[in-house]
Amino acid sequence: GDRLLMHMCADYYYEYTECDSTGSRWRVAIPQSPGACTGLPEPVRGTECTFSCDAGEFLEMSAQECTQCAAGSYSLGSGVRFDQWDSMPAGFSSLATSLENSPRGDDSSSWVPQGNYLESNRDECTVSLIYAVHLKKQGSVSFEYQYPDKNLLFEFFIQNDQCQEMDQSADAKWLKLTNHGEWATHTVNLKSGTNILYWRTGGVLMGTKVVKPVLLKNVQIEGVAYTSECFPCKPGTFSHSPGSSTCDPCPHDTYSGHGASSCTPSEGSATCKDKPPCSKKDYFQIHTACDHEGKTQVMYKWMEPKICLEGVADAEPLPPSGEREPCPPCNPGFYNNDTATCSPCPPGTYSDGMKRTEGFVYPDSSLPVTFVCLIGYLYLSRPLGWEVAGDHIQSGAGSSDNDYLILNIHIPGFKLPTSVSSHSATEFGRITFEFETVCAADCELYFMMDVNRKSTTVVESWEGAKTRQSYTHIMTKNASVSYTWAFQRTNQPSDVRRRVNDVARLYSITVSNAVDGVSSECRACALSAQPSSSTCVPCPPGHYIDTRTSQCTECPRNTYLVSHATPGPDACKPCGPASRSDKDHRLCYSDCHFTHTEGNATLTFDFSLLGSVGSLMNGPSFTSKGTKYFHQFNISLCGGQGQLAVCTDNVTDLSVTDSQREKGEGANSVKTFICQSTIIPASGRGFHTALSSQSINLADTFLGVTVENALDGVKAGPELWPQTSKKVPDINFYYRSLDETSSCVLGRSAVVTLRCNPVKSTKGDLSVPSRCPAGTCDGCTFHFLWESSGACPTCTDRDYHQIEGACKGGQQDLLYVWTEPKLCMGGVALPEKKTLPCEGMEYWVRLGAGLGAFTAVLLVSLTCYFWKKNKRLEYKYSRLVMSANKECELPGADSCAVMEGENEADMEDEVVYTKPSLLGKLKAIASKVSGTFTVRKSPLVWS
Repeated sequence: GDRLLMHMCADYYYEYTECDSTGSRWRVAIPQSPGACTGLPEPVRGTECTFSCDAGEFLEMSAQECTQCAAGSYSLGSGVRFDQWDSMPAGFSSLATSLENSPRGDDSSSWVPQGNYLESNRDECTVSLIYAVHLKKQGSVSFEYQYPDKNLLFEFFIQNDQCQEMDQSADAKWLKLTNHGEWATHTVNLKSGTNILYWRTGGVLMGTKVVKPVLLKNVQIEGVAYTSECFPCKPGTFSHSPGSSTCDPCPHDTYSGHGASSCTPSEGSATCKDKPPCSKKDYFQIHTACDHEGKTQVMYKWMEPKICLEGVADAEPLPPSGEREPCPPCNPGFYNNDTATCSPCPPGTYSDGMKRTEGFVYPDSSLPVTFVCLIGYLYLSRPLGWEVAGDHIQSGAGSSDNDYLILNIHIPGFKLPTSVSSHSATEFGRITFEFETVCAADCELYFMMDVNRKSTTVVESWEGAKTRQSYTHIMTKNASVSYTWAFQRTNQPSDVRRRVNDVARLYSITVSNAVDGVSSECRACALSAQPSSSTCVPCPPGHYIDTRTSQCTECPRNTYLVSHATPGPDACKPCGPASRSDKDHRLCYSDCHFTHTEGNATLTFDFSLLGSVGSLMNGPSFTSKGTKYFHQFNISLCGGQGQLAVCTDNVTDLSVTDSQREKGEGANSVKTFICQSTIIPASGRGFHTALSSQSINLADTFLGVTVENALDGVKAGPELWPQTSKKVPDINFYYRSLDETSSCVLGRSAVVTLRCNPVKSTKGDLSVPSRCPAGTCDGCTFHFLWESSGACPTCTDRDYHQIEGACKGGQQDLLYVWTEPKLCMGGVALPEKKTLPCEGMEYWVRLGAGLGAFTAVLLVSLTCYFWKKNKRLEYKYSRLVMSANKECELPGADSCAVMEGENEADMEDEVVYTKPSLLGKLKAIASKVSGTFTVRKSPLVWS
């Protein structure tokens, strides 16, 4: 029953099986449509596994013989080539990877055919272009690509049939950046067997800026045993004879279609079209060169080749030439000696460019070598990427709106003025240009730099319309450099010119200290110390020119020499608070020591315990599509030679060795006080290692250290860090970067706040403000908090106190402990424990007992004494009373004699009776005598 349901196989193709151990294989027929069918040819023994065809031939599987390609097609023999991208070729696939590293379908994130090339995705998704090929012998793969944007990561790697990555060096895996509009070729060797090729891109978008896509074309693979078909020639090319290995381009004024064996006379296009009416985008203007009368005029010319019609409806005529006008003056450093052109001034002379006469002669070899170019004063006679327009140069028409219009200036090197030593220079030269952009769409102007022809990096870029402004970039090392301006009207694919009114203009370009340049002014120089000598000599490092004596004078202590300052003492600028200059007066740095006095207390800090460089990995942060990334900050707190922080890109500068990268010597390496890198973890993006990119300089100038909240226009922002203790103030380190950006016209700045925290280690912890997780709240000033016990002041004798121990056995211990909480580090140590002799409690008990016994005996004695004396007084009193009753007649008698037997000495005692006792009162009543009397040695007186 099942056999009756099978249908006859009418459409099938042949393939070879895998080679067995004997080196043989079988040819089998495979139906084009899946499912069971009948009528397939029986398998037959195939060719030997080592069999291959020559270039210009293909293997005809029916006969298993090599056959020549027909006219209009070509074959590489043992290779395949893909140069037509109207649609995705068979065998290629585009796969987007989600954050969980799992495939997903996303039409907006894929490689897109654009006719002559493939275009990568423009977002931050990780997208792989995959092609699998089985090689019978060792071969290679080569392709051409454009990779202009370092915000997009681009890698090429190879896997085997076990999904294991083949051994590749880093320079073969990560593709180098290319100049805008430049095609580069990349070639990698392949091993025999199955090779799965991956072109992988992944964007890093921290803002709204759209990345430039990667473009890919002309993929060629060598090493296949055979090709089972020939490739047709693409439009505009042909192959005249059978057995061709390549297709030749059509001659001028001819065209060809797909798979052509000859070319048809025409305009060199694939097809003929009706010419459209001419419009403003079909012509351009030029300024003619100065004639012998010193005049120029504006002229208009048609774009070549001319593909429009004049004299028809809606056609734009070619504007007439303008009036002849006087030529503008020469550029500074050039002169005009009654000729039609401006000539550079000879060495030793200068010109301000405003007079059309011979340059002023100044016989002094110390003139600064300066290249000054006012672009508007150059004269071009044909349309290039940029064209002159009177007092400026502007972007040209281009062939399409997404073309890169390139302007390049190459500087072979820099030569400092004679009186400036190369050992003390922090600035070898600078480029300053004035520009504006007029755009109605998403145009962008790039300023790029290529140092020593290694790799081109984008220094700055401006999107959209920008008013007329100036930009300056400083060269900090002497090297050959190429400066490039690239203007693109739109980054969207386009084959036509519609935005002809979008334009970028450059009004002036000045490069100082350029080798083989010209001079626009004279500069003071230092003269030789020899008498009657007028030779200019270089000043030693850290010396300025004294204009009064024309001699070199060293800058004062703790000052640094400003490269472009006017000669004189003002060229030496003082370093900031708590900072010092190096011996060559090139820069200021901190010695990691700081002293603060408040009232009668002086706090001394030693920050060397924090280490030379601190690092902070901030995040994670996520882009709008969920890509995880980190910001890593490297901070050299004190600076100094050999202690600066280094940030490197491990992707975009493959020509730099690892040792150079660690030292910060690469074109994409940054070596400064504070720098930042963007780190993309390997997990979640399909990459095999963490990627470091977008290294930027945040601080290259040290301003000083203070407890104040502002220094030299940079504010610390204490509200970002709530103060927990006021006993030890926060110490602020201030920095600034001289590099201008489009959003920070004064450059970036940074503040590192050091806070004493005895709970932390000496290395401490770095953090950024919670309200500004990127480290900056305005994009220009960065804030960091460094909490550490190493940020506490040095300990002094005010930070501990004494504790007395108990006296035991006549010995007493004196202990010293830190005052809590301890807010100091290092400095004085706690004194050792002391043991002193003492009088213990037993001694004092014995002494107290003895004193108590003595006091008790004394009290008893006094009691007995007064008791006895009281008895005697009672006796005398009674005798006196008796005597008075018997012998004295009251009141006549005024004295009583001493009775016989009484001692006169006994009468010496004075008896004073002030209040009679109860017994006395009873006696008085009995004797009928009342009152108070006094008995003395003197006569008795009654009161």
